[in-house]
Amino acid sequence: MSSIKHLVYAIIRFLREQSQMDAYTSDEQESLEVAIQCLETVFKITPEDTHLAVSQPLTEMFTNSLCKNDILPLSNSVPEDVGKADQLKDEGNNHMKEENYTAAVDCYTQAIELDPNNAVYYCNRAAAQSKLSHYTDAIKDCEKAIAIDAKYSKAYGRMGLALTAMNKFEEAVISYQKALDLDPENDSYKSNLKIAEQKLRETGTGLSFDMASLINNPAFISMAASLMQNPQVQQLMSGMMTNAIGGPAAGVGGLTDLSSLIQAGQQFAQQIQQQNPEFIEQLRNHIRSRSFSSSTEEHS
Repeated sequence: MSSIKHLVYAIIRFLREQSQMDAYTSDEQESLEVAIQCLETVFKITPEDTHLAVSQPLTEMFTNSLCKNDILPLSNSVPEDVGKADQLKDEGNNHMKEENYTAAVDCYTQAIELDPNNAVYYCNRAAAQSKLSHYTDAIKDCEKAIAIDAKYSKAYGRMGLALTAMNKFEEAVISYQKALDLDPENDSYKSNLKIAEQKLRETGTGLSFDMASLINNPAFISMAASLMQNPQVQQLMSGMMTNAIGGPAAGVGGLTDLSSLIQAGQQFAQQIQQQNPEFIEQLRNHIRSRSFSSSTEEHS
């Protein structure tokens, strides 16, 4: 149960960070607060339990766990191959300027075959793939570039572009935020982040956990306990917490698989809402009451 509490604490911290983002409406931020309170109640966690904090944010825990067995092999490239690969990269760049994107992809692919551990080649191919509207392939190339160089801001930025084109605005926001963390003065990342956040607000696809009041709800606790007994969930949590407590994993991949975690949470929340609709307004009123009380104390 200790490792589960570490994980839940990390989830709560992630949700609190999300609730501070401008990308969400007041109703969505309120729903995030509902989710936080439910988790704190079910798992008996309070903000004072700082000993449960781990060294990595939830997003890094998740991607490290997914990518720990997906490490690129060491390159056996000889100097001649490296030189030829660089020439092919330059050829690909020229094709990009000429808007001959298919030829550019071919050049970058040949460069990768000669020197598979050069992050630039994957990132450049991702740009060409996006121009061809091959966004899934572009994202995969960005992930490979990041696996080689976890501080490659351009790979996160190009991943954000591909995700935005696929209307995956939540993940695009995360990618752009990471790109800005690595390159804070990049105006392009700032502009694209604002666009993704605006799209997220317009589409209403944010992390909206519009759950019912589940405090002391035996049905919810039973479902939560059942979820924790799921072998797949246990395996994922075990891998995530091993990486988080024992240290960073060797490989660092992209963020696209975070959507599966988000979607699973949303589906779970919807199931709860369907089974317990009568509690929604009760819990919302409780949150509003608690927020008003806190505000009064702060200004007294």
